[in-house]
Amino acid sequence: MERKRAKRTYLGFSLLFVLLAVFLIWNLLAGSVSLSASEIWQILLGGGEDLTQRRIIMQIRLPRMMAALILGGALSVSGYLLQTFFHNPIAGPFVLGISSGAKLAVSLVMIFLLSRGVKSSSALLIGAAFVGAMLAMGLILLISQYVDQMSLLVVCGVMIGYICSALTDFLVTFADDSNMHNWSNGSFSGMKWEDVETMAWVCGAALLLTFFLSKPIRAYQLGEVYARNLGVPIRAFRTALILLSSVLS
Repeated sequence: MERKRAKRTYLGFSLLFVLLAVFLIWNLLAGSVSLSASEIWQILLGGGEDLTQRRIIMQIRLPRMMAALILGGALSVSGYLLQTFFHNPIAGPFVLGISSGAKLAVSLVMIFLLSRGVKSSSALLIGAAFVGAMLAMGLILLISQYVDQMSLLVVCGVMIGYICSALTDFLVTFADDSNMHNWSNGSFSGMKWEDVETMAWVCGAALLLTFFLSKPIRAYQLGEVYARNLGVPIRAFRTALILLSSVLS
């Protein structure tokens, strides 16, 4: 039975890696400008004589692909940490409204800066997203003190997410900058290598800390009492899970 389960796990991860490779290649090939696989390969190796084609791959498509890869992986790890924290397989940054809270905070900062003609940086937007995620998570934890059923807590998280999304859409609708509308729909059109570098540092540090917590996470998944008997500081461990999940969401 264990061998069959391990085999299914390996097959599942192999299929995911194949699909990831397919979508990454598709992302480089798809676009309004048609480029062949050989031309893209030459550009990635540092060749290619057409400067326009090089700019399309190296400055437009490749940063978008890397940003989607980094942020997608960060969201999956954030969902894993939240599932561990709440002991619920459906818990996640979207379900609990954490991503919506981060989105609301970023929209407020962007509208405030754009109205004053100030250009926002990636670090500032990441900090705003972290604050919004922490506020949404804090509201969830506050509600959890008065709600005993996990299903009802998840419903409260969904309600918080809808409220934050409604406020974000309301603010974006009356924003002066038209790019805000594309941003609110999840566009990667404005991604640059500077943004990708900031994402890589922040998400990489959070993923490294999550890796160091792998053994306490495994012990906590087997029960709080079991983890405490193994010497896991429960309060500090929960705080670390909240912070890391907020950063990665």
